[in-house]
Amino acid sequence: QVQLVESGGGLVQPGGSLRLSCTASGRRFRFDDMAWYRQAPGKERDLVASITSGGAMYLTDSVRGRFTISSDNAMRTLSLQMNSLQPEDTADYYCNFARYSGTIEQPRAVRDDYWGQGIQVTVSS
Repeated sequence: QVQLVESGGGLVQPGGSLRLSCTASGRRFRFDDMAWYRQAPGKERDLVASITSGGAMYLTDSVRGRFTISSDNAMRTLSLQMNSLQPEDTADYYCNFARYSGTIEQPRAVRDDYWGQGIQVTVSS
């Protein structure tokens, strides 16, 4: 089994910075995609940023230019550097690691998702 453990959340003033980390332990799968999601109170969980094993990165519009996603070469640790934080960034942040499996004809037929337990980020003065 795989466990994802997040760290780095907390309370920060507007304009401040935080760095979230998520580390995988347990079975040493090769992960294909890694991502950060966030869920504000009363809202759905939304994708914030993602990175693939090939290095392709995505950032949602609201965080582009402020957040940076990165991973280690082994794709076992995921980080999210968050700068210029604003109150609207307040949410529970979740890391997600995914791996694909399948056949030669359909190598990505099955997707297995693993989630962290969530970590709170509060931006307030």
